[in-house]
Order: sequence, then structure tokens, then C-alpha cells
Amino acid sequence: MVVSTVLLICFFLPKQPRFEYEFQKGKPWNHDNLISPYNFAVLKTKEELDKDKQQILKTVQPIYNLNTSVSKEQVDQFTTDLAEKWQSSQMDTVPSLKIDDYKKKGVELLSAIYNRGVLSLNNRYQTKGTESEKLNETDANYNFTLLNNNVASQKNTVDCFTIETAYEYVKSNLDRDRDISRKKWFVEVLKNYITVNLIYNESLTDKVEQTALSNISSTRGMVQKGELIAERDKIVNNDTYQKLESLRKVFEDEAKITGNKNYVALGQFLLVGLAMTLLMVFLYYFRRQIYDNNRLLVIIFIVILAMLGVLSWAINMRISSLYFIPYCGVPIIFRILFDTRVALNIHLLMVLIAALFVPNSYDFVFLQFMSGLVAIYSIRTMVKREQFLISSLLILATYIIGYIGLVLTRNGSVSNIYWNDITPFIVSVGLTLLAYPLIYAFEKLFGIVSDLTLMELTNSNSKLLRELSLKAPGTFQHSLQVANLAEAAVYKIGGNPLLIRAGALYHDIGKMINPLYFIENQKNGVNPHEELTSEQSAQIIISHVIKGIEIAKRNLLPEVIIDFIKTHHGTTRVDYFYNEFLRDNPDKLVDETIFHYPGPIPFSKETAVLMVADSVEAAARALKEPTKDSISNLVDKIIEHKLMQKQFENANITMKDISDVAHIFKNMLMSIYHVRIDYDLSKKKDVLQ
Repeated sequence: MVVSTVLLICFFLPKQPRFEYEFQKGKPWNHDNLISPYNFAVLKTKEELDKDKQQILKTVQPIYNLNTSVSKEQVDQFTTDLAEKWQSSQMDTVPSLKIDDYKKKGVELLSAIYNRGVLSLNNRYQTKGTESEKLNETDANYNFTLLNNNVASQKNTVDCFTIETAYEYVKSNLDRDRDISRKKWFVEVLKNYITVNLIYNESLTDKVEQTALSNISSTRGMVQKGELIAERDKIVNNDTYQKLESLRKVFEDEAKITGNKNYVALGQFLLVGLAMTLLMVFLYYFRRQIYDNNRLLVIIFIVILAMLGVLSWAINMRISSLYFIPYCGVPIIFRILFDTRVALNIHLLMVLIAALFVPNSYDFVFLQFMSGLVAIYSIRTMVKREQFLISSLLILATYIIGYIGLVLTRNGSVSNIYWNDITPFIVSVGLTLLAYPLIYAFEKLFGIVSDLTLMELTNSNSKLLRELSLKAPGTFQHSLQVANLAEAAVYKIGGNPLLIRAGALYHDIGKMINPLYFIENQKNGVNPHEELTSEQSAQIIISHVIKGIEIAKRNLLPEVIIDFIKTHHGTTRVDYFYNEFLRDNPDKLVDETIFHYPGPIPFSKETAVLMVADSVEAAARALKEPTKDSISNLVDKIIEHKLMQKQFENANITMKDISDVAHIFKNMLMSIYHVRIDYDLSKKKDVLQ
């Protein structure tokens, strides 16, 4: 499986030799003196190309088409409509007014307007020029090319009308005409027949602009063969940096033609194989449960292949920025599905493999590694879903701070910070949120349990816990107290607090079958065990484990939760009914298996802590007078009893952990039962002094 994954990764990687030198602008050249191996042109920087584009675009004039039919149509329409408008306005009732005078004047004005031309000014061309030029009011006008029956002529918008200036022209002309007395009415009439007849030809203008832009040279100057490009220990300035970038581009283009792809593939196989081998070694020594589980290995390999495949595709497609890819989704997935160390190791592996073929690999590795660390740390303990949003914001902040820091260290100027370059980071962080539905899909497809699922299971409003609270309210309260004790202990000694809390809440669900046979649910003083033999009572008590497993499986609880049900009593003995049997039957042989839980014993730190928390909480309830000494002795006695019964042999818990757990349980139980702690007055006096 590992070899197949390595081969597939190598299949995705671009097959071309890499430029052998790593360099950064503003940093010393740490290699030997670099002499140009051949002649090559120096590429222009992005800033230089942008400046050239702006200069070229300033020289391109917009193109307008003359619509010759507009003027005739509008003048004819005016002469046709005037009689009706004249009559509807009751102008014919005034003998001194002559319609022919108005018609003649209207035709004259409309013809003059359309002969000069009417257009709409384009803001795109109004803003051309320097900042000082833009302050000039005449800058609102610009030159353009007018096409009339495929004949081009050069004009300026100052020589044409806009709709607004055409209205002003009509008004001012009529103000000087003594033959037109109803000027205001006539102006409103003529406005209806003034429209644009010079039409902006956007497609043809864009075509001319693209043609002009295509002629821009992407290079400036030449580097001759044998010329010194970079000198050892000298700072890589802007000019040297651009020469090095140009040499890299020429080298990579040459390598596509002359490089031996078989050797490149072999080198990639060795490097990727080494990285994957180290990952497997880590899993073997430190996460054996993952190493031995093919389903979990398949998840790891699928995510690695998918992300590297997307990255390789993005490089081949030459997308504008590789930072659009949600690389931080990988550590988030593995942190939630597994743990911090697994997520960190896999993220480091993927970043290093990606560095083999991404441009500006130092920048990429630095930003992705830092952001990945933040992603892992920000969801170290999954308690609330709002942590997803907080994590995303922290990742984005890391990207932005890292980007600004890299730019400042290389250029020493804020002018080189292009805020548009932050857009890929925002998109990437947004896409990173897709990690969460992917986690859900992996859980369902491969049968694993993440912290997200554990969060849902610990919701006391879930169906099964609601049923437990109704059928066995005392057991439900006991489970809540056990969950609080166990969770606090695991926080202290290290482990999964969400896992142990979920296990604690469900560990006694089997008591729902016969709730009154358990003392915490007996409220009226009636004890049904009084009517049973010791063997029968013991079997009913023990059966809550078996019943709990059946209920859990019927309700599709994860196996890791069922493990807590199986192990919370381990293989211990029901001592109360065992001793009762010995007292009542002194001469009868006893079959101890009747009084022992079926097990297995705890096999993890979490299941071991839960066993102690369960016993301690139940025993503390029975204390008639809980004091500091009685609680302390109780906890020590229970832990010692579990150790004597060898219940922790299979659990990865140390004596130091057990001591810490005991200390936490004592303090919490004293708080629960409001035990007043006696202070040594002499010590207290020393502290106060």
C-alpha cells in the first residue's frame, strides 16, 4: 500500500529538473559565484509589466461607430409628432404662434446636434493621464476614433455633444431666438428627439487594446555568457534577483526539452519514498493502533494523494496563486480524526514533498508550515463548534502576518505589499471549512470517531441520555458526576477529555432495564434485592454491563464508547453480594465466577480513569459523614483495591498518573460534599506575614 502511494505521488509530480539554487531578495547569496552559462534575456518584473501596460492603454483610443439612421429617424419623428403636440398643448388657439416657425427651428437644431454627434462619455477613458492632469476639468474629454462606413477619423469628445450638453445647446439657442416665444415648452418637446448617435464599440476597442498589449516586450536587456550574476556573500538586490529569476525560467524551459524525465522520476521516487518511510516508522513506534489498522492508513493515503494531486494540477494549470489551495485543511482533518502528533507529522511530510516542485519553495514552506501549526494548536481540544471559525480566523491572520513579514524582509518597503495578494489566503481559509464535511464522510465510510462525533454524543439532550434521565434519574446524575471527575483527571494526566466524558455518560446505560435494583434509583426505601438470593442479585448487578452493550449496539454507538461499558468494572468482583453469600452459606462451596464481571479490564488511560471515577463516586455517596480524611482514605482504598486486582495491567497509565488522579478526585469530592479543609494556623500565619 505504501509503495503504491509513493508511485501515485510521483505520478502527480511535474517531471522536470529543479533549479539547483535557492535565493531570497534582500538576503546574502550563499552559493559560489554564479557565472551565466549562456546568453539569456532578463525578464521584467510584475511592476514593470504593469507600468508598460498602463502606458500602452493610454495610447489606445476608444472606437465609436456613427449610426447615420438615428438623425433622420429622430428629425422625421419630430416633424410627424409636432402637429399633435401643438394641438394637445392648445398652441393653435393663439393666432400669433405659427407651427411652421417651430418646425423649421426644431429641424435646424436637431440637424445641427446630430451633425456634431451625440455620445456618452466613458469613465474608463476620462481618468487617463497623470494625477496632475486629472485635476484639470478638460481631462473629462478624450480623443477617440470614429468609424463611418468603415472610414476612420480622429475626433475629441469636446467637439461632440452629450445628452446633457445637447439640452443646454437647445436652451441657449432658443433663448436668443425672438421668433420662438414658448421656449420652455419647445425645449421639453425637443428633448424627446435627442439621443446618442455615436455608439461606443466595446468589442473592437478591446480587440485593439489586446493587440497593443500583446506587443509589449516581457524582457529588458540581456545577460551575456560568462557574465557574473551573483557574488558569494553579497546581498541579492532587485537587479540580481530579477536576473536569477530569469535564469531559473530559462533553465526550467530548457529542462523540459533536454532533461531526462526518467532520472527525475527516480529522484522523486527516492525522496517521496524516504518521506513516506519515515511517516510509517513514526506510526509504527508511536501510533501502533493506526499502523495496524488498514482503514486508518487508507484515510491518510487518500488525503495525501488528493492534496498533492490538486497542488500538482494547480501548478500545471498555472493558476495565479498556489495559496488558493486549502492546504491547512489537511492538518485539521488529521487533528480531528487522530491527534496532534499525527497531524503535525503528516502536515510536515506534505509540506516538504510539495517543496520539491512549487516555485518560491521557501515562502511556500514557511507560510504553510506556520499556518498548519496554528490550525493544529487552535483545535487542540474540541469543545465548541465555534472553534472552527476561530481557527479559520487565526489561520488567516497567520497567512497575512507571514506574507507581510516576508515582503518586508526582502524589500524593506511597504510599497511592495500588494493587498490583492491576500485574496488567495482568504479563499483558501474559506475552502478549509470544507474539511469538516470531509471529516464526517470519513467517519461514516471508515467507521472512526472524531471529536466532532464525541461532542454530539456528550449532548445531554441526545435520545439515549434523555431516556436514561427519565428511566433511571439517579444513574443519570451519577453518570454526570463521574463524567466531571474523569474529565478533570484526564485533563491533568493527558488523554482525550471528550472521549472519557462521552464514555462516562453512557457507561451505565444498561441500568435502564432494571433501574430499581440499583441503589441510586431507590427513593422510597424499598430494596427489591431483599427478595432475591445473593447469586441472583449479583447477576442482576453484573447484567447491566451486558445490557448496556446491547443497548449501545442497538443505538449504533461507536465501538470506542462501548469499550467504556465493557471495561468500567473490568473483571472485579461484586463484593457486597459475595460477602453476603459467604455469611449466609458458610459451609457451601462458592463459584466465584458468578460474582465477577465479565471484563475485559481497562486497556487505555481513559478506560482506567473511568473505572476509578465510577467506583469513587458511588462509594462517596455512601459516606455518612464525608470529611477530608474519610474521602482521602476512601479514594486511596479503592485505588489500592483495583491495583491488587490487577485491573490496570493493560492500560498505559503510570503510578504517577494514578497519584495525580487520586489527588484530583479527593479535591473534587471534598468540593462536591462541601468538606471544610482544616488549615495549619502556623503555616497560615507564615503566609500572611
